[in-house]
Amino acid sequence: MQDEMKTWRQELHRIPEIGLEEYKTSSYIKEKLKKWGIEYKDGYSNTGIVAWVRGTKGNSDKSIGLRADFDALPMTERNNFKHKSTNKGMMHACGHDGHTSMLLGAAKYLSENPDFDGTVHFIFQPGEEGFGGGEKMIQDGLFQDFKIDEVYALHNWPGLKLGQFGVSTGPMMAAVDEFDIVVKGKGGHAAMPDLAVDPVIIASQIINSLQTIISRITNPVDKALISVTKIHGGSAYNVIDDEVKLGGTVRTFKNETRDLIEKKINDTAKGIAIANGGEAEIQYYRKYPATINSKNESIFAGNVAKELVGEKNVITEVEPSMGGEDFSYLLNEKPGSYLYIGQNDNYHNAHLHTTQYDFNDNLLPLGVNYWIELVKKFFQK
Repeated sequence: MQDEMKTWRQELHRIPEIGLEEYKTSSYIKEKLKKWGIEYKDGYSNTGIVAWVRGTKGNSDKSIGLRADFDALPMTERNNFKHKSTNKGMMHACGHDGHTSMLLGAAKYLSENPDFDGTVHFIFQPGEEGFGGGEKMIQDGLFQDFKIDEVYALHNWPGLKLGQFGVSTGPMMAAVDEFDIVVKGKGGHAAMPDLAVDPVIIASQIINSLQTIISRITNPVDKALISVTKIHGGSAYNVIDDEVKLGGTVRTFKNETRDLIEKKINDTAKGIAIANGGEAEIQYYRKYPATINSKNESIFAGNVAKELVGEKNVITEVEPSMGGEDFSYLLNEKPGSYLYIGQNDNYHNAHLHTTQYDFNDNLLPLGVNYWIELVKKFFQK
């Protein structure tokens, strides 16, 4: 089935779609499921799909959910191979084409070999890249419509070598928040700053001071970051403008740290602005929660990986990433685990979200075999 999966993966790579509008991708998945006679229900988060296979070895109501994301990113691909993106300004730069192909392979195999007692649910999720597709699937009735006991996900990881896995019994990915700050001053002539209130100076002080929230206010052993990633202001060399806009992201793992940083960003921005005769308006947006694996399920998932690739190739208690992931919503509802599967070899060392990234087709069979073994071991627990 490896050649088949490679074909699926490269076909999906050619048709990247984003933002809960992955219509061609969703249709592609459903066509495969229909062809194999696998039952499914669609309409979750617009383009999402849940398929299922019931085992033939008994009447157990035990069930497991396996999830793959299938959206792409708004990027222009710089690769030159034959399967490069055909959709302008869109690219599979995070490997979701590979995740989907691995889950399709597992669905096909298990539908042909249903020698287990229970039900496997295959969760094909749209809109992971900033659109909260996982949360929307839950809101649309994912866990009301289907009894799912535990949930699992695989994500390719360029920081691990092909043939390796990474897992943790706790945090895997950070909570993601965003903020916008509008600094309001008083415009004037650049040669007469004493008659103005310069928002550029105020914004500069705010940017520098925000970093002290991490270095001086949060616990030094508690991972967190604040990155100011954009600043816009001014229109001419000799004009002090009325306002400056800046924005950025916050990453945390603990809810109390998340609360603290939100409060301190507000306090810092407003305090500095007032002290300099200006004002600051802050908008703070809570995006994805932290992806926190449950302990027992992660030990189980890691043990399955060890049996597949050997203990030395499974990194337990892997270092958490400050990236975000909306599988977190599923883990907030059900016990389960999110694992990294190694992507790196001599031909695949580009990082995620870069214009020359491409999923490593050589890990497709490993990913499918992992899903199959996980399912078998799950129903033997």
